[in-house]
Amino acid sequence: MKNKVTAGVLALLLGGLGFHKFYLNRPLQGVIYLIFCWTFIPAAVAFIEGIFYLVMSDESFNAKYNTGLVLLQAQPQPQNIVVNVANTASTGGGDIAERLRSLMDLKTSGALTEDEFNHQKQKLLAAG
Repeated sequence: MKNKVTAGVLALLLGGLGFHKFYLNRPLQGVIYLIFCWTFIPAAVAFIEGIFYLVMSDESFNAKYNTGLVLLQAQPQPQNIVVNVANTASTGGGDIAERLRSLMDLKTSGALTEDEFNHQKQKLLAAG
């Protein structure tokens, strides 16, 4: 993966010889810079290109010079949540409807899977 800072520094320091073009997988342009390096025109153009590389956003640079690479953004990893749902028989009773609502809330929030929810619901209804 090409780095925009590296490309910018190469363009600023060795751009008259086209080193930045070779780095960015543009060998034909690099050869043209080499052929005309004695005129100092490539050095002036490369200086301007170096500044553009350095101020360019990472997304723009990657889209232009790192094509074919899939750049993954960090995705938050799901956290495992351990939930201990108390049985109504062990807690001395309670409103079954309220406990079912709390189970449903846990399922909706992702703390319980569908299977865990059904298992806990069956335990709750069997005890009630």
